[in-house]
Formats: sequence, structure tokens, C-alpha cells
Amino acid sequence: MYVQMAPTTHRPPPFGGAGRLRDPPDGPLTVEVSRHADSDLSRLAARVGEHLRGAGRRVVTAESCTGGWISKALTDVPGSSEWFETGFVAYGNGAKTALLGVLPAELEQHGAVSEAVVKAMALGALERAGADIAVAVSGIAGPDGGTPGKPVGTVWLAWAWRRGQSVHVQARRKSFKGDREAVRRKSVAGALSGLLEL
Repeated sequence: MYVQMAPTTHRPPPFGGAGRLRDPPDGPLTVEVSRHADSDLSRLAARVGEHLRGAGRRVVTAESCTGGWISKALTDVPGSSEWFETGFVAYGNGAKTALLGVLPAELEQHGAVSEAVVKAMALGALERAGADIAVAVSGIAGPDGGTPGKPVGTVWLAWAWRRGQSVHVQARRKSFKGDREAVRRKSVAGALSGLLEL
């Protein structure tokens, strides 16, 4: 996995125009994510690969709580070099700023696990990689780190994509049950499932 260490403290410039935000549809996460064995994730990743290859699009990932697991699932698929561009693992807040251009003010105001930050992660990855689609995730996998407002299992997922001269982004908050492994595994499945909807 290639990670570009290019420090920056500001959001990259707009993408060929203002773009527009789109409200999340009723269900971008159509695949059941209550239990996912490695074989299930492999099949889901293969479906994503077929989807992207058929559309002639390339994907980039921006991961926090999953620590590169989404990228691994995708690049485990034979032939993924045709549609997988690169992946960023931005676990700490400093990395989110340095690698993806998330503003420190956004992190301070909203926290790393938030709609604003996960959307900024997706947009930053899309711009830096020059890909067609980006998926980003930030969450609290546990067993500690939760708060009353953001309990363990809270995960924000975001997808950003290009359409013509505009860029679109959407995000979805999920509350996953289970231990740390289960929360991370469900986050991977949710991120992959959302790619099938784009």
C-alpha cells in the first residue's frame, strides 16, 4: 500500500466546481453486516471489483478504525490493480490532517468520529489519489474510547465520487454491536457494500 506523506494543514481546493452534497439514500448499505467471515468479505470485495471494472472506475480508501482492512480486502482480489488506486491509513488526528487535509478546526469542533471529518477524509483521499471513487471510515471500535454521545460501536462511513465536473459526497452513521473485532469487520463490510451503490 502506498501512502503519500505530504503534510498540509488546509483542505484541498474545490474539485472543478462547487460539487454538491447529496442526502444519504434510504439504504446504501444493502448487505447484511451482522456476521461476516473472511470468506464473506472476500466475496463482497470481489463484487466491488467487478462493479468498478465494469464501470471503468478506480477507488481509493481512507481508513481510521479499520487500519487498512478495507484496502486489504480489495487488494486480495486477483486483478485489483485494474480498479484499486491506493489507500491511506490515517489513524491519528495528525495523520488525518497531514495525509488527507482534514482541518484541525474540524477535528476540534466535531471530533474524529463525525460526519464532517469522515466526509473530509473521503474528499481528501479522492483529490490526492486522483481516483474516481473514495470510501472513508472513522469509528470507535472499543473496548474503550466511547462516550454517551458516541458509544463504542459508533462508526461514520463516507463515499465521495466524481460525476462530470462535480464531486458528490455522502455519509452514514452506523451503530455496530460486538467486540472490537466485530465492529471493525462490520465497518469493512459496510464500506464495501456502499461502493456497490455508486
